[in-house]
Amino acid sequence: MPKLRHIALATNDPEKTAEFYREAFDFKEVGRVGDPDKPDEGLAWGIFLSDGTLNMAVLKFRNVDQLGKGLDYVGIHHFGVLCEDLEGTIGKLEELGAPCILKQEDSAEMNFYETKFVGPDGVVFDVSEHAWIGAATAEEKEIDLDALLAAE
Repeated sequence: MPKLRHIALATNDPEKTAEFYREAFDFKEVGRVGDPDKPDEGLAWGIFLSDGTLNMAVLKFRNVDQLGKGLDYVGIHHFGVLCEDLEGTIGKLEELGAPCILKQEDSAEMNFYETKFVGPDGVVFDVSEHAWIGAATAEEKEIDLDALLAAE
């Protein structure tokens, strides 16, 4: 069964928002993406937090309005599902009529990529065969975040 392993929050201040969730829940920072000083690069910049099972991306989106709500939108942006059979899952989603809004080009060399779809109510979600940083794999119930962070 596919596993829920990722949720993304859109915010105007990733530093402040991530600090709140670190303080409130003892979530660990497990990574960062993008550069806040280079607004023309990438889809977003932000901070990845984890509880050992789920990855939470706290992101300031830019350049592409994936939701059609404007780049100043704040709130839950999308969720991600870890799939053992990505191509099979993509095929099932296409059969169900879910529009694919972002898919990796066949020639791309990135190791990790999320394919984005839109559900029947307009909610965006990712599917991936690779766990998000700090998120447990399909076999793991939880990962040891302190060991993960010490290895870096």
